[in-house]
Amino acid sequence: MYVIVGLGNPGMQYAATRHNVGFEVIERLAYENQIKLNKKKYKAIIGSGHIAGHKVLLVQPQTYMNASGESVRPIMDFYKCTEQDLIVVYDDICFEVGTMRIRKKGSAGGHNGMKSIIRHLGTDAFTRIRVGIGNKSPEWDLKDHVLSRFSDTEIKEIVDEIKKASDAIACILGDGVDKAMNIYNVKIKRDCE
Repeated sequence: MYVIVGLGNPGMQYAATRHNVGFEVIERLAYENQIKLNKKKYKAIIGSGHIAGHKVLLVQPQTYMNASGESVRPIMDFYKCTEQDLIVVYDDICFEVGTMRIRKKGSAGGHNGMKSIIRHLGTDAFTRIRVGIGNKSPEWDLKDHVLSRFSDTEIKEIVDEIKKASDAIACILGDGVDKAMNIYNVKIKRDCE
């Protein structure tokens, strides 16, 4: 079984914010694959089904972003999954809106939700998809930026990127991470270097 986690914050006040793009990818996957996200377990909203011939558990942690590992670790333990069975999708300010990057492993890159997961699992060797939400304006505080909503001009790009991230997850499951990286990782300029 694969555990596919989308990071975000619970509550309507955070719906459709930049920081909740991981939740939106999970909702898109659920919709496209007729998976109901209707159970509350392990401090998360979960739904199980099949994608690309593989049994999956879709997960939206309800712990708030900075404590995501408190939800992910018990799920991994209960289902006896290893880090090779985990895919995490989350927002990244270092990539422009409309871009994404798939990696097999790596650091948290300053993302508190990923820091929590890595700390609780004791490894960073799991697949992740970073969805670009754009970097903040110099006059904005980082927290205000990630909790803001997308502008009218960014909406189409982020909707397309959410669909692409969903497709990339299906590709990872069906064809492997390397093939998905070759298809979906395009050369992009990072905003944080």
